[in-house]
Amino acid sequence: MADAVQTVLGPIPVDDLGVTMSHEHLLFDQRGVTFKEPADPEDRELAYRPVSLEMFHWLQLNWGSNLDNLVVDSEQLVTEEALRYRKAGGEALVDLTLQGAGRNPLALVRIARATGLHIVMGSGYYLAPTHPPHVASMTEEEIAAEIIGDFRHGVGETGIRAGVIGEIGSSWPLEAQEARVFRAAGLAQRELECGLSVHPGRHPDSPFQIIDILRTAGADLTRVIVSHIDRTVHDPDRLRALADVGCYLEYDLFGTETTARHPYRELGIDIPTDSQRLNQIRALMDIGHGAQILISQDVCTKHRTRRYGGMGYDYILRDIVPWMRERGFAEREIRLLVIENPRQALSMPAGG
Repeated sequence: MADAVQTVLGPIPVDDLGVTMSHEHLLFDQRGVTFKEPADPEDRELAYRPVSLEMFHWLQLNWGSNLDNLVVDSEQLVTEEALRYRKAGGEALVDLTLQGAGRNPLALVRIARATGLHIVMGSGYYLAPTHPPHVASMTEEEIAAEIIGDFRHGVGETGIRAGVIGEIGSSWPLEAQEARVFRAAGLAQRELECGLSVHPGRHPDSPFQIIDILRTAGADLTRVIVSHIDRTVHDPDRLRALADVGCYLEYDLFGTETTARHPYRELGIDIPTDSQRLNQIRALMDIGHGAQILISQDVCTKHRTRRYGGMGYDYILRDIVPWMRERGFAEREIRLLVIENPRQALSMPAGG
């Protein structure tokens, strides 16, 4: 049978997917994994305020230190934001929110119907602090069977089926329970022949560690999507070495540029500008890795939505794609990034 993409409204022919953002979050709650209370008393007071425009500058520098910023549970807000993306030409969106971080299959169905978007839902487990208690006693085979069930029968009693594994999360250093989930995800991917999105820890060695684990589990590395490349691997030699594995390299933090006092700074990580992201993508394309690159915005806080002052889900289509044309990217290269590569990454045998 021809390949298909599994959306929350059912399978569609792979050629119908269209313009796709491969790493986003619609409804989410990352308070239990991301929140870090500020040490400064003045900042600590801001940590418990509702998000507002007057604190936007502070949020850019301390996005993980405000509880309200870390949760979006309004379907109306998300539908409005997703409709902006649809109006800009977006046709599909991958929601990688997992259980323990706010995944809501029924809400995704309602948002898909309200917007006309093809929404692909993730399956598996994210970082260890989000794992439900029962995961600690599950074997790799049991976790793999649960993921396979999400694809073939639907999540729980909803009947709503996942279409991608991930984003499977890694801390740095990697926790033992997370390693078990990675091995299980590799087992499931091998059977499902689907895409597998991974969230590396905040260290340049983390993607290679994950790849080694997935290789031993028998995963198809050409279907593995390494997320957050733009905050993880900057050295050109390391970047080429990772690309040579055959996996997808995902630049999914477009619109996130602040570096001064940024949470990653204390880890020695410089967040690139969007211009630098495009330079890295151009360099990878020039050495033959264009078919392995994905781009997205990873909207996962209130302050990244348009309503609260951020760039939103439509930023790449609204601002980055025209800029790419100005910088000399050919139309076929842009199509590769926003249509053809996501289509290949998300395709799987029809019928699962």
